[in-house]
Amino acid sequence: MHYVTVKGILSPSGGMNLYRGCTHGCIYCDSRSDCYQMHHTFEDIEVKQNALVLLESTLRRKRKRCMIGTGAMTDPYIPLETQLGYTRGALLLIEKYGFGVTLQTKSDRVLRDLDVLKRIHAKTKAVVQMTLTTADEALCRVIEPNVSTTRERFEALKVLRDNGIPTVVWLCPILPYLNDTEDNLRRILAMCIEAQVVGVICFDMGLTLREGNREYFYRQLDRHFPQLKERYIREFGNRYVVSSPRNAVLMRQFHAICEANGMLHNNDEIFAYLRQFEEKNAPQQLTLW
Repeated sequence: MHYVTVKGILSPSGGMNLYRGCTHGCIYCDSRSDCYQMHHTFEDIEVKQNALVLLESTLRRKRKRCMIGTGAMTDPYIPLETQLGYTRGALLLIEKYGFGVTLQTKSDRVLRDLDVLKRIHAKTKAVVQMTLTTADEALCRVIEPNVSTTRERFEALKVLRDNGIPTVVWLCPILPYLNDTEDNLRRILAMCIEAQVVGVICFDMGLTLREGNREYFYRQLDRHFPQLKERYIREFGNRYVVSSPRNAVLMRQFHAICEANGMLHNNDEIFAYLRQFEEKNAPQQLTLW
């Protein structure tokens, strides 16, 4: 861990990252890619020490309230959050100034902040986005070794459901020859149906690989799945988008199951929902008619 001082915290679209780097150890993590210009060891978490001061100043001055998002680059519930509490501090500020929030995570630590999420959602909107990749707990511990297992995330989704917090699931990445099966798809979607998620985001049955994360991913394949790296190189070369050979069949099944069970499955519609700020119990303007 090391501290840095930053000049800004919110992007024009309302996104923020309180930390940079991660210790979850997911073998496919795109945030390792060289294009993000992270000039420190990925597991050496960069903490933006003035993030909460900047956030409060920004929210206080913002003329129009909106949804604030976090977790796109670094999970807001990495283990260090338990010690530092930056994510909880940010949620309290979002609540104080009447903004909405959406969190993207793979950790059931999000339940620690259920009290704040409920208060935010009572006034505006709080949405938790949870990534699910494999229904196989043993495989999960290999490809996502230092984070809540799929079963633990599923249990968290049900707790959020029972407390009225809407959820969205990211069904990605799907790793060719590891979790690109009809059984895995059906089991994950069954969890989504039971948890009553609003929608499921899935771009493709595959993953993305580029300089930085490709090299790490291949080292982990060599470590855990001997000879699979050679198959990837032979079939996919240096492609950025690595699609499963079963992509077309699995995507048809994905859309059909979601449609039949009332879950949003159009990515644009889901992102529009996540961006839409809602103010509950807003005073109605009186008219003469």
